[in-house]
Amino acid sequence: MKSKFRNINAGFLYFYIHFMTEVICFFVITKVMGDRAFAWLFPLVYDALAFVPQSVIGAISDKYPRLNISVIGIILMCASAPFFPYSKWIPLAILCLGNCCTHIGGAEVTLRASNGSLSHSAIFVAGGSFGVITGKLLAGTDISVYIVIAFVLTSIPFALLAQYYRKDADKACKNPCEAFNYANDKMPVALVILFATIIVIVRGYMGYGIPTSWNKTTLQTVYLFCIMGLGKGLGGVVADLVGVKKTAYISAILALPFLLLGDSHMMVSLIGVMFFSMTMAITLAVLVSALPNAPGVAFGFTTIGLFLGTVPIFFFKLATVKANCIMLTALTVICLVLIHLIIRKDEKADG
Repeated sequence: MKSKFRNINAGFLYFYIHFMTEVICFFVITKVMGDRAFAWLFPLVYDALAFVPQSVIGAISDKYPRLNISVIGIILMCASAPFFPYSKWIPLAILCLGNCCTHIGGAEVTLRASNGSLSHSAIFVAGGSFGVITGKLLAGTDISVYIVIAFVLTSIPFALLAQYYRKDADKACKNPCEAFNYANDKMPVALVILFATIIVIVRGYMGYGIPTSWNKTTLQTVYLFCIMGLGKGLGGVVADLVGVKKTAYISAILALPFLLLGDSHMMVSLIGVMFFSMTMAITLAVLVSALPNAPGVAFGFTTIGLFLGTVPIFFFKLATVKANCIMLTALTVICLVLIHLIIRKDEKADG
């Protein structure tokens, strides 16, 4: 069991880096959205620039594995933030490029250092939810952008330290990501990638359709984002302990009734959100299994999927809770079918 959690500290280091990445990004975005001229368009452009290019940045990182791309990303984000009062689109492009770099850096390090485990990257990804809500809350205060930048710069030592765990894994194996072996090897790789990306798209869209009429206060929003983060991290840990396919099935099936019945009941809804969020690490693990020589590109497929899943939300939303519930049920069935097709049967636990 110990081998599953070797180098787990890489995940915690990147939890902090990811947290700080989203703090500065959503601090800036929320400030800019206070300007009515940018309130609708800005988030859509941000999602496009922050999500879609990650596959390209991932390909560069895969080719030059010794490049500490996270440090570059942190510097870019901090350099862009002070210029938003004077310009919007050029600083946004730089901010998003930095965002892409820190995400890909986190994916590269946690995936390579994990010996095929899901916990490391799941913990890294979980940090984002906590950072999003923190950035939004800070944007509602009078705190200076330079104070935010000062805190974000503290993540640079974390990025430098995390390289130790990546190097440790690289010494042990020429290609550490070959330890990921969760995809159904009887299915063509192209179909595995396609179906896994479709799951990400579907889950991305579902996330915005979850009925949450209970969410009326700032504190309740904090609860929601914290539970999302907890679920993302927990998904990887549980998958390492009980199996990837079991965790995918259990989380998708258990999430549905709580999501459907939780519209007016916060605690019921939050349980559903936690289970719903647990599948995040699993689709990434399947994509890395299909692309073991290109973990950065594999991570890029998940972010492209997230963008495609969120795009429809900017143009239309289902008007009623009943319609949302029907949509959640139908899309959950689709996810379960695809999970069954692309994930190999869990191996028996050692011992």
